[in-house]
Amino acid sequence: MSLNNFAATDGNGFSGEMPEPDIQIITSGGRRIPAHSTVLASASSVLESILVRPQKRRNSEKTIRILGVPCDAVSVFVQFLSSFKCTEEQMKKHGIHLLALSHVYLVPQLKQRCTKGLAEQLTVENAVDMLQLARLCDAPDVYLKCLKLISTNFKKVEKTEGWKFLQDHDPQLELEILQFMDEADSRKKRTRRHRREQKLYLQLSEAMDCLEHICTEGCTSVGPCGDHQEPCTKKLPCSKFKTCQGVQLLIRHFATCKRRVNGGCLRCKRMWQLLRLHSSICDQPDECRVPLCRQFKVKVQQKGDDGLWKSLVEKVLSARALSSLSLLKRKREEEPRMNLDHHEVRSFLTTQCH
Repeated sequence: MSLNNFAATDGNGFSGEMPEPDIQIITSGGRRIPAHSTVLASASSVLESILVRPQKRRNSEKTIRILGVPCDAVSVFVQFLSSFKCTEEQMKKHGIHLLALSHVYLVPQLKQRCTKGLAEQLTVENAVDMLQLARLCDAPDVYLKCLKLISTNFKKVEKTEGWKFLQDHDPQLELEILQFMDEADSRKKRTRRHRREQKLYLQLSEAMDCLEHICTEGCTSVGPCGDHQEPCTKKLPCSKFKTCQGVQLLIRHFATCKRRVNGGCLRCKRMWQLLRLHSSICDQPDECRVPLCRQFKVKVQQKGDDGLWKSLVEKVLSARALSSLSLLKRKREEEPRMNLDHHEVRSFLTTQCH
């Protein structure tokens, strides 16, 4: 082997030069794009199955027809099959056609690239067209993003030509969009209701803490239970004073209300419910200083609780647990920041001293 021939080969003795194209891609405009059959077969299983079919004429030129899309889009498609690269400009210009080609010829790498590129190009004007394409090409990410954009901007989408065309030609897809919007609205309502309920359960949990705090330690206007002590007028408000003050007002009213016996006072009924809820949550009734805690426990043991009350207790306990975890997480996040602040202060003082 001569030195010139050796230089044209790699270390294993194979030539580093690509062979001549052995197949022609024919487009709708009659353009002929040269390609390598081995590259096409390795990139697309559909093209591979086309290439292995026996030819009608043995000596005829190998060709594959890719019709129905612009010639330039086919050129970019063939280029991607050999290089797995596509520029932003090419995607912006031919993304829709490339998604269709990637779906038809099963090229997942290109389909993933198109899905990302088209999602970035989504607007109110093209949302309906993109939705139809995503459904035809089985692109769920683009489909969902289109649905969300249409749902959020429906009044604007209604005025587009794409929506008017959809109403006339694809009532099934129109129904899917309207159903998605209805479900999205229902989810929002459920979320808002859940947040309101969670807020209520957190407030009840906080009221339980305040009730226990008042009966054990006392607060600004109500002294601790069982000690026959008046509250200290100099005592500072606690950390949950807004809730605590409301509970104190309820306790003071409950202690003096004359309509309580007949059950005609709504404020007293609330106090009874708070005391009962505390008893349902309390796990130390023998040591608890909250009034009627043990009595409520005994009553439940004798007669049991109804399902609705049990559900309320469980939800308040759940809200209390979530609140505790959230507080613990905040403290952990604040600790490094506080340590950093202390370090910065020490560094500043050291600098000033020197």
